[in-house]
Amino acid sequence: MTQNEESTMAKTTRRQNAEHGFTASGDLATALQRVLVDLLDLAMQGKQAHWNVVGRNFRDMHRQLDEIIDAARGFSDTVAERMRAIHAVPDGRTATVAEASSLPGFPEGEVSTDDVVDLITERLEAAVQTMRDVHDGVDEEDPTSADILHAVIESLEQFAWMVSAEKRTPAKSTARAKAASKG
Repeated sequence: MTQNEESTMAKTTRRQNAEHGFTASGDLATALQRVLVDLLDLAMQGKQAHWNVVGRNFRDMHRQLDEIIDAARGFSDTVAERMRAIHAVPDGRTATVAEASSLPGFPEGEVSTDDVVDLITERLEAAVQTMRDVHDGVDEEDPTSADILHAVIESLEQFAWMVSAEKRTPAKSTARAKAASKG
């Protein structure tokens, strides 16, 4: 076989593999699109909070929001690229995100750190809920995409726990209760 024939065969094989691999159904594409717009909106709302948060623990919250934003952006890219890998077309245009996101809107203006805790926790939980809502259908058709959802859910739930812990009051500890009863 000549070098030209080998090159043509390699190009044909790549094209066939890309064109004939697993193809997402409309339902799978729609489910992943729902996840994508929520992740994109989460990143944008996180940035809005990042720019406008004020109050006690400002610096910590400002930095924590950066972590959430970076994660949401990375996850949205992973979901969009998975969609392309299975021949679905992601739509991340701002108009699409604004129209299709399930996240509540973020208030304008300055927002206190206490309010940001509640607002961001609510949005993290809403994004997770979308993923949980579509998970079973995604898993049935494409376990690989479901694995991606698992990783995103785990991370966003951890962020929700960490952010919400800013306002939690500790339960009376067992050690403290024992010490108080001895005194």
